[in-house]
Amino acid sequence: MENMTQVTVFVFSGLTNSDKLIPFLFAFFLMVYLVTIIGNIGIISLVLVASKLHTPMYYFLSSLSAVDLFYSTAITPKLLSDLSSPRKTISFNGCAIQFLFFAGLAGTEVILLSSMSYDRYTAICYPLHYVSIMTKRKCLSLVGFSFFMGFLQSVVQTSCLFNLHYCGSNLIDHFYCDVPPILRLSCSKTLLCSMLTIVVVGCYCFYSLSTILVSYVFIFTTILRIKSSEGRQKAFSTCSSHLMCACVFFVSVFITYLNSPSSAWDNKNKVASVFYSVMTQMLNPLIYSLRNKEVKKAIMQAMCNNLHVFQIL
Repeated sequence: MENMTQVTVFVFSGLTNSDKLIPFLFAFFLMVYLVTIIGNIGIISLVLVASKLHTPMYYFLSSLSAVDLFYSTAITPKLLSDLSSPRKTISFNGCAIQFLFFAGLAGTEVILLSSMSYDRYTAICYPLHYVSIMTKRKCLSLVGFSFFMGFLQSVVQTSCLFNLHYCGSNLIDHFYCDVPPILRLSCSKTLLCSMLTIVVVGCYCFYSLSTILVSYVFIFTTILRIKSSEGRQKAFSTCSSHLMCACVFFVSVFITYLNSPSSAWDNKNKVASVFYSVMTQMLNPLIYSLRNKEVKKAIMQAMCNNLHVFQIL
C-alpha cells in the first residue's frame, strides 16, 4: 500500500552528483551572485544619482535591475547552501514560497521586457512626442502592471501546484522548486496544473514576444529610413541591449517549458534553468553597462566624482 501521508519536506537532487565539481560550482555561482548583486544595485544607484539617466528608458532599466536582484535572491542563496551541504532539503511551505516569488518575478520580467520594447518603439518612431507619450505616470503604470500580472499568475500557479497531494517520493530532480519536477511527485491528477502551466507560460510569452516583435518591426523600419549612418547606429545601439537581454531570457525559457511538464527532466533542462534563473540576472546589467554609451559615461562620471571626493579627504 502506498503511504498516503502528505510530504512535509522535499529533497533536491541538485545540479551534480560529482563531489569533484561541487567546489568549482560553489565558487562559480558565488561569483555570479556577487556580480549580480553589485551590477544590479549599481544600475539602480546610477539611475537614481545621475540626472542624465532620469528618463523613461532608465526608469525601466532600474526596475528590471530590481526584479533581477530579487529574482536571483529567490534561487541562488539556496543553491549555494545546498552545494555546501550533504543534504539538500526544503520544507513544503518553503518550497511554495520559493516558487511563488520565483514565478512572480519571472512573470514580472516577461511583461517588463515587453514594456521596455514599447518604450524604445515610442522613442525611435515618435521622437518629437516621446516626452508627452512616456510620462512618469505612464512609466509607473507599466511597471506596476508588470508586477501585478507577474504575481497574479504566480498566485494561481502556486495555489494549483501546492494544493495537490504529495504522498510518494519527496526527491525533486532539480536545484529549486519548479513546476515540471514537482508535478512528477504528485499522487493527484496533474492534468489541470500541467495545462495551466502550458497556458500561462504560453500566453505570457506570446503577449511579450508579439509586443517585442511588432515593436522592433516598426523600429527597424524607422531606422532604415534614417539617412545618416551615424543616426542609424545611434538608434540601433539604444535597442540592441534590450534585444540581447530578451533573447537570452526567452530562449532559455522555451528550452525548459516547451517540453511537457511530465516528461523526463534531464541535464539539458537544468542547464537552461541555470541560464534564466541565475545567469540572465547577472548578464542584464553587464550588457547594458558595456553596450550603452550613456551608462558608461555615467559610470565614468560617478567614478571621477568619487575619486575627487577621496582626494579632498
